[in-house]
Amino acid sequence: MAINNPRNAVITGWGKCLPPARLTNHDLAHLLDTSDAWIVKRTGIRERPISHVRVSDLAHVAAARALACAGIQPDQLDMVILGSCTGDDQMPNTASRVQKLLGAHRAGAMDVNTACTSFMYGLSVGSALIRCGAVRNAVVVGADALSQFMDWNNRGPAILFGDGAGAVVLQASDTDAGIVGEVLGCDTEDREMLRINGIGAMFANAGTCYGTTTWDFNGPEIFRQAVNGLVEAARSVLAKIGYGSVDIDLVIPHQANLRIIEAVARRLDISREHTFTNLDRYGNLSSASIPVAIAEAADSDRIRPGDRILMPAFGGGLTWSAHVVRWGARTTPKGTSALTLEASNRTGLELVRDLIARKGPTQ
Repeated sequence: MAINNPRNAVITGWGKCLPPARLTNHDLAHLLDTSDAWIVKRTGIRERPISHVRVSDLAHVAAARALACAGIQPDQLDMVILGSCTGDDQMPNTASRVQKLLGAHRAGAMDVNTACTSFMYGLSVGSALIRCGAVRNAVVVGADALSQFMDWNNRGPAILFGDGAGAVVLQASDTDAGIVGEVLGCDTEDREMLRINGIGAMFANAGTCYGTTTWDFNGPEIFRQAVNGLVEAARSVLAKIGYGSVDIDLVIPHQANLRIIEAVARRLDISREHTFTNLDRYGNLSSASIPVAIAEAADSDRIRPGDRILMPAFGGGLTWSAHVVRWGARTTPKGTSALTLEASNRTGLELVRDLIARKGPTQ
């Protein structure tokens, strides 16, 4: 049914879900030739969450918390969008299980996979659906559990990634808030630079056991491409809307590597105090990176009403994006959700060792 077209899609709720088990740098030293000092110096990461449940369970909890924060019920949702590159299923889509768990019976459901930028692309999709009048209320989730597809023999990616989910609720509004500007892109010439071999239909007849993975991961070149991609995306969106760095109140970048974030901030002439980071505790949460950071920034009073927030992102593919979002009037939750993950008493190291054992001797 057609509805009157609103001007904007405003973020009215936010939530996160991080599994309780943590894999520290000291734990990784039991698996790889590395150390806490080596990892911290090169990445800024000290620990990362490891999930004992599937991606849709993480997404469900994050989405439920975002709905409670927005003060709306699941049956008010018109769309569930899940950004992820590690979804439970290829068919049916994983978003449909999140929809089912939420009880959002009226909603549509779609998956978006652009690797680490999946949530940001999903934010564009959800906002566009609202602006064109197709839907009025949407939840956009970014959730990944790359531990389940990690090559634990490869130090490059193994030290970087954690598992988790973050979500925002978008609602139709005529207020001056929502996406001010956005750019989306993909540098396809280097798409194999960051790649997981062993998942996807192309491996079905290639003699590779599905889920037994190796990674193509050129760390130095990915670092260079990520810095350039994030800077150029940010500059592009600022130029598109006639903003300068001084017009930005807070930068919430993709949390890939602290050295990348610092290099990007320097080149954009943005101070450290205007840049939000949390990757020391979580590592690179892939598509969950920015929505988890949004939730933490809001809950820690780093976001004020009307703030203009720059969110550049970069991922495998090589996809990139940058959004400028004007925050709405509310920075406190309307409610909370008591929903939690099922209990687990296993440590992050125990979970990883179990993953390695189940994948066989090649891992």
